[in-house]
Amino acid sequence: MGDATHTSERSATPFDTDRVTETISMAFHDDPVWGWAFDDAGRRRQQYAVWWRFFVQAALRNGGVWVTSDCEAATVWIPPGCDELSAEEEARLEPMLRELVGSRTGVFLESFERFEAAHPRNEPHYYLSLFATHDAHRGRGLGVGLLADNLRRIDGEHMPAYLESTNPANLERYERHGFVRHGSFDLPADGPVVTTMWRDAR
Repeated sequence: MGDATHTSERSATPFDTDRVTETISMAFHDDPVWGWAFDDAGRRRQQYAVWWRFFVQAALRNGGVWVTSDCEAATVWIPPGCDELSAEEEARLEPMLRELVGSRTGVFLESFERFEAAHPRNEPHYYLSLFATHDAHRGRGLGVGLLADNLRRIDGEHMPAYLESTNPANLERYERHGFVRHGSFDLPADGPVVTTMWRDAR
């Protein structure tokens, strides 16, 4: 699938891990939520290289990572019935956070609890965990084209989709793709607001 605005989409493989991690790290460097979470801008790129790689590798296990041909844009989906992290990965999370953010580990763990509490569980759905376009490739329609292709596939399965938007600037973009605002929640320690969005099955 695809259209004239972007190169062919494909399912990512473990060989793409480094490039997908870089794309996500670049895209989220100044994100209102993740920039707040990793609040030392001087260390953020190094922290992201560990943090996002961890989640990319976890999603690859379920075939949930989609990219444009050279990983200029990437989407990370958690398919229906799949867990974002395995029990083993969950056990690694807190020790990894203590190495990455030290005293802010408790804030992170409470934030995860709020993400989890807001996540709807009443029906199976695809969960868009991450969506990113590398800074060097913005403005070419790569990311929106990849997302549109993903959603066409999900529509073919007649499944709904869910996401959390950590940047208010992206809300209208998601709405153009059929998502509607579902709710919102604040992060701890006077943190920013996260907006949840839902897209009904087609």
